[in-house]
Amino acid sequence: MICDDLGYGDPGCYGSNLPTPSLNAMAAEGLLCTHFNAAHPICSASRAGLLTGRYGTRSNTTGAFGPHSVSGTSLEETLLSNLFHDRGYKTKAIGKWHLGDAPEYLPTNRGFDSFYGVPYSVDMKPLPLMRDTMILEPDTDRKELTRLYAEEATRYIEQQTEVPFFLYMAFSYPHDPARASKRFQGKTHFGNVGDSIAEIDWSVGEVMKAVEKKGLADETLVMFTSDHGPWYQGSPGFLRGRKASTFEGGFRVPFLAKWSGVIGRGRIVEEWCSNLDVLPTLCTVCDLKPPAKPLDGVDKAEVLLEGKRAMEQKPILYFSPMGDRGMDIHCIRRQEWKLRVAQGIGGEIYLNDRSTQARKSAWLARPELYNVALDPTESYDVADPHPEIVAELLNDLESLMQTFPPQVVEAYAALKFDKGSITTPPGASPRPATQNEPAWSWEPADRRGAQ
Repeated sequence: MICDDLGYGDPGCYGSNLPTPSLNAMAAEGLLCTHFNAAHPICSASRAGLLTGRYGTRSNTTGAFGPHSVSGTSLEETLLSNLFHDRGYKTKAIGKWHLGDAPEYLPTNRGFDSFYGVPYSVDMKPLPLMRDTMILEPDTDRKELTRLYAEEATRYIEQQTEVPFFLYMAFSYPHDPARASKRFQGKTHFGNVGDSIAEIDWSVGEVMKAVEKKGLADETLVMFTSDHGPWYQGSPGFLRGRKASTFEGGFRVPFLAKWSGVIGRGRIVEEWCSNLDVLPTLCTVCDLKPPAKPLDGVDKAEVLLEGKRAMEQKPILYFSPMGDRGMDIHCIRRQEWKLRVAQGIGGEIYLNDRSTQARKSAWLARPELYNVALDPTESYDVADPHPEIVAELLNDLESLMQTFPPQVVEAYAALKFDKGSITTPPGASPRPATQNEPAWSWEPADRRGAQ
């Protein structure tokens, strides 16, 4: 189960006052991850990352596809649904798709036996409700989506027989403009966003009850997460940034998992994990044949099921969807160390996403280093006392970027030439390189003069 724009701090089990009893119960009866990241901070790219185990920038998925898109997530990519289908599982997608709405990109051509849901986000129009490739309603009632998804999911689970199944359930909310059905409107005292999250929580409870009623709790692994951080509303918790930003609030998301009799009750997992890890982890858990293409995610089965540390760790890249066609790289992180090499110009996009200002990033004249375990708000640049970590991460970044498609490598090279001013303070949007400081300004010697 994956939400759209649910923030790290939105569920009650992650510290909010929202009524989320089903998610709280899932955490109490299973596990909760404290350091779990999305693959990208925007819709389509993040979902492509989860379903392929590879960055969306490898699969022509760098942002969010609009209605009537001529393309989608590359047809050369192997999706998690393909792996389950090839293994003999029944496969179904429910909810928001958003990996391309042309017929060849829809779920039933991407390894899913059936699909019930909408092709893209609730802020796009018209929003057709579909079954497989057939349009049931040309512009569906957005208030009813979560209820409809829950009913479809519970019916599907009730119909299962001896054949194992893979259900991918993608909620449309709390993406703006958030909506809930009449039963939940005004019930939380936290407005439309709170009401929509409460209905998602109810839906999770309905799915869990269906699994238990069918007698499948001991045989079913249930995962719950979000595609990235919250947009205008919702809570990133104590983290800086929101959706579309490369601060932790745009990337870190809730992750809960339950498997009765396998995952211990009430476990807290502090290992650094990612939605990129879902595919390789399920390949181990469900004995799936991995894709032929190299994966960016890591098998975390022993971490989630046995509480062990992962044997393999990979640096994680933070792509910005708001720069050069969504291909600008802003950060690289290895465990708790996060190096910022570029930043968006003009502030963070969620403050005004329809600004006439060009979406652009600039290379920082001086990279910034943050320990996001000790400093999750990314408030204290510690590059000066740790030059060796800066050098290691820069070297890792150079090596990794050469593995991407040519257009991504070209965007990376262009970004490095588009430098901000050396006068830019740590944590700030880059000042233009040609801008001199005003006469009244005092700058330290190492941060003086335009470049």
